[in-house]
Amino acid sequence: MPHCAPVRVLFVCLGNICRSPLAEGVFQAAVDKQGLSDRFKIDSAGTGAWHAGQAPDRRMRKTASSHGIQLDDLRARQFTVADLGGFDHIYAMDAHNLNDMLSLDRDTAFGSRVSLFRDLDPEPGDGQVPDPYYGGTDGFEEVFRIVDRTCEALLLELAKEYTL
Repeated sequence: MPHCAPVRVLFVCLGNICRSPLAEGVFQAAVDKQGLSDRFKIDSAGTGAWHAGQAPDRRMRKTASSHGIQLDDLRARQFTVADLGGFDHIYAMDAHNLNDMLSLDRDTAFGSRVSLFRDLDPEPGDGQVPDPYYGGTDGFEEVFRIVDRTCEALLLELAKEYTL
């Protein structure tokens, strides 16, 4: 079987310390579990640069760890215009992040690559992944449940699309 280029997937939230690194870690774990690690390049970013270089929020790391997902090695980075062309699929955690990314697509060349993460959620609610940053533990657990089920659906969708 010929080796194909990996499917490039990027998850984006506001600061890249809660929602998007969780999605990166959960999706990576799902990909690894299916033996598809060599078929994906997975990353995360934030539309803002406030936390660039920092590890994910300690509360999100703790929540993820309680579910067997390690985020300790991830570091926040800011989303760039180059990311629009550098990834096949870019998933925004909420409409604000989606609009911020699309505003960088001056020639509207990459809009088809950018979508809301919860478009694939079997229980999409309002389509937004709530930001747990200013809340308590329950908010982090809720975000984990949303991200976990949506990553599972995403992997099924991409496996079908790319015949993996």
